[in-house]
Amino acid sequence: MTVHWPRITALLFGLCLMSCGPSGLRPEQGINSALQRSAESRRWPSMGNRWLASIASRNGRERVELVNLRNGQPVPLPGINQADAQPISVSVSADGNRIALVRSRDGRTELMLYRRGVGMLQRLPLEPAGVPREVSLDGSGRLLAVQVSRQGRWDVDLIRLP
Repeated sequence: MTVHWPRITALLFGLCLMSCGPSGLRPEQGINSALQRSAESRRWPSMGNRWLASIASRNGRERVELVNLRNGQPVPLPGINQADAQPISVSVSADGNRIALVRSRDGRTELMLYRRGVGMLQRLPLEPAGVPREVSLDGSGRLLAVQVSRQGRWDVDLIRLP
């Protein structure tokens, strides 16, 4: 009987790769259970160190929600969620102190910045004018990328924030 070492080596190597690889990515049990309890559905996730910002839906109403990932608890955001406004996109800074969002209100789409430390929501005007769609804050919360529609064309604006 002849032993074919190259074939055996290749077979063993292949078996090792299959058994050593990940068996599938699985959600973190504790935090995902807490997230499912706090909302019926959730979209537009944005991570910032120990923070998760998202648009959460409960009883047919969508709102911006910030969750502390250390304890799985939502953090109060006074003034950010208004009854006449529909959130579209959200992003959080690494320290969780700044939240950028796009919302629809009174038939207009607005770019907003929320400062959690002072509970202040501020409208950010776009120059040149356009319709914002998506936002992404950098870790420092000082640089904002905004997807904007202008005259039928999509652009990305980088905006330095004070």
